[in-house]
Amino acid sequence: MPPHDLKLAAVVVTHNRLDKLTATVGRLLAEDVQHVIVVDNASTDRTAEWLAAQRDPRLILHRSARNGGGAGGFSVGMELARDRTDADWIVVMDDDGRPQPGAFARFRRLDLRGWDAIGAAVFHPDGSICEMNRPYRNPFWNPGPFLRTLTRMPWGRGRAGFHLPDAAYGADGPVRPVDMTSFVGFFLSRAALERAGLPDPQLFIYGDDQLYTLQMRRKGLRIGFAPSVRFDHDTAAQQGQTGLVLRPMWKVYYMYRNALIAYRVAAGPWFWPLVPVLLLKWRRKARDYGTDAALFRAILRQAVRDGLASRLDRPHDEVLRLAAQG
Repeated sequence: MPPHDLKLAAVVVTHNRLDKLTATVGRLLAEDVQHVIVVDNASTDRTAEWLAAQRDPRLILHRSARNGGGAGGFSVGMELARDRTDADWIVVMDDDGRPQPGAFARFRRLDLRGWDAIGAAVFHPDGSICEMNRPYRNPFWNPGPFLRTLTRMPWGRGRAGFHLPDAAYGADGPVRPVDMTSFVGFFLSRAALERAGLPDPQLFIYGDDQLYTLQMRRKGLRIGFAPSVRFDHDTAAQQGQTGLVLRPMWKVYYMYRNALIAYRVAAGPWFWPLVPVLLLKWRRKARDYGTDAALFRAILRQAVRDGLASRLDRPHDEVLRLAAQG
């Protein structure tokens, strides 16, 4: 299909971040895109009113009755893109993730033959690479990354063995294969969506993109990383000495529960030998939480129990109560 004939639908999930959403919707509507689907996850600020006042015919608005988290929102949004548009490709993002000007034009110039999905290069607004959105090759499926990871362990340094290096982010670099990429600037074809299905809404937040793309790869779908297609991620997430520091504290539960579920998919028969290493590494993260270190460990214990049991039905209200114990 000639690039100018390709129909593109963008999906944005939002909850109570109107300032972020307005910037993202504005950036999207300035691009060559046929549809922009906004899933409002039961926001209680002025998001619904602002959206109702928009008049661009490309907008498709959906307000959920409850906050289903990012995973629930992406599941709804991708279903709407599939069923209510004629888009050939769909691109998804959070309300704080948005294409750099001209990103969609650069996507249209890619040779998409041989690819079922494309991950964008994601940066902070200051131009630095956004670590939480760095794609990787699964080391348990690829001998080279596996050996590099082993030589760089322990305590988190091993991730440099299987995540893409800074050199892969050159704007003129080639599209290269990956096994996992994030939902900030994730493009997938209609055919790939039909084969892969929708993300699991029970994950709520974190790990939904990791699980979804790993499962795509297990089904034989091909995912490329395109450094010329660039997104900004205006995230307030903080990095500590041991990695990402999550606030509010309830997010700790979903991060580590879902991480265990994703590791089970990624590691296969290596999963159970890997678990003790993960638990030692994660407990060390408590030092980045200061006076909340004990609360971090309590939430982590519950997350690990549920993750090992693959339990996805714990009500969000219970998670909030657990996080309020500090």
